[in-house]
Amino acid sequence: MSKGRVEAFSDGVFAVIITFLVFNIKVPSSADLGSLLPLLPIFLSYILSFLYIGIYWNNHHHLFQAAEHVSGKILWANLHLLFWLSLAPFATAWMGQNHFSPTPVAAYGSVLLFAGIAYFVLTRSLVSHHGKESKLAISVGNDKKGQLSIVIYLIGIPLAFVRPWAAYALYVIVAVMWLLPDRRIEKVVR
Repeated sequence: MSKGRVEAFSDGVFAVIITFLVFNIKVPSSADLGSLLPLLPIFLSYILSFLYIGIYWNNHHHLFQAAEHVSGKILWANLHLLFWLSLAPFATAWMGQNHFSPTPVAAYGSVLLFAGIAYFVLTRSLVSHHGKESKLAISVGNDKKGQLSIVIYLIGIPLAFVRPWAAYALYVIVAVMWLLPDRRIEKVVR
């Protein structure tokens, strides 16, 4: 099957997710700068989630640039990823509106964990479909950064119940880790 429809559909879902993220930021009724202060936790949550969705979109784009075609299994793996990412606006709003309380921070981490697992499954499905000697398999490699991300989420989720801000910091570290460009796929595709 052609990969074009998967990319187009996924791009649309990513755009909707990013749009819904901003809807959780309610405009204050007052015009003074002090009225923005209560929005700080919501805005911090928004920034992190916007980064995560952008990172996933960027990596998804690169992943499918290296892919030549897709299968039914890949379509389902892609939907699995999009499902978890579509929960980001809810988890973001819950965490921000409750000022980083333990349960919402743990729930946010759970969404990140399951999105990370889903991305790993999607990557492995694509590699399996294209073969271990394909450009895609060579460019993805063993994905140590993805595996490390999952480990950090597994630490952050229970940590959220003891030190929510420390868990949030771990989620930020993972985002920063992914902001550093990974040129493997670009090198192989060229």
